[in-house]
Amino acid sequence: MKRSSSFSLSSYGVGWSANRRIAIVAVTLTVLLALAAAVAFFTGRDHGAPAGPDSPSAAGSASPSQEAPQPGTGSGSVPKPPQIAEPIAFAKAAAAMLWSYDTRDTSRDQQLAGMRAWMSKETKYADWTSVSAQVPDPTLWSRMADNDQHATATVTEGHFPSAFKAALAEDPSAITKAYIYVVTVNGKQEIAWKKGGGGAEERAVTLAVQCRPGHDCTLAAIAPNVTQ
Repeated sequence: MKRSSSFSLSSYGVGWSANRRIAIVAVTLTVLLALAAAVAFFTGRDHGAPAGPDSPSAAGSASPSQEAPQPGTGSGSVPKPPQIAEPIAFAKAAAAMLWSYDTRDTSRDQQLAGMRAWMSKETKYADWTSVSAQVPDPTLWSRMADNDQHATATVTEGHFPSAFKAALAEDPSAITKAYIYVVTVNGKQEIAWKKGGGGAEERAVTLAVQCRPGHDCTLAAIAPNVTQ
């Protein structure tokens, strides 16, 4: 049976924009272990989804989405950000959000709006491009909606990568400028579409999460590669 458009919100990303990456790495990593730590941090294997017949890489019709969501569109089935002040717990919730979608009741603009609500309001550190790039272009989203495609996520664990822990141990006070933590989350995504189609894949993502003291955590960026 021909597989329907199998799309993973987690695998459609592009690298952080240069300016945002410089700002985040400079505050979170360079101060700690200089350029060597930054290089170690953001190199690693990419956990992209295998291409199906109608996936972005196979169809060749998708491109990263960088635009802001349309005002007043609502957020459809995208969950609201939780009130969590602990980096790993928030990152796990954010990963589950990124790996879940439902084209049956959520438009592309609603998906973007729902994801935008998770973002840090500090524009110096928030890289919306790396997050919005997880959503396919309007053409592919429409094809997914035609097939009633939807996905759910199960998070198995989250942790600080070893490079981040080493950097933090080297200079614990350096993080107190931006309070951005790097967290890697592992889990599984289950995708389904009409006529009984479906499948499941292992997922992993490395997130930059901002958790200032006395405030709930927010999402700052998605790393271009997964680092354990």
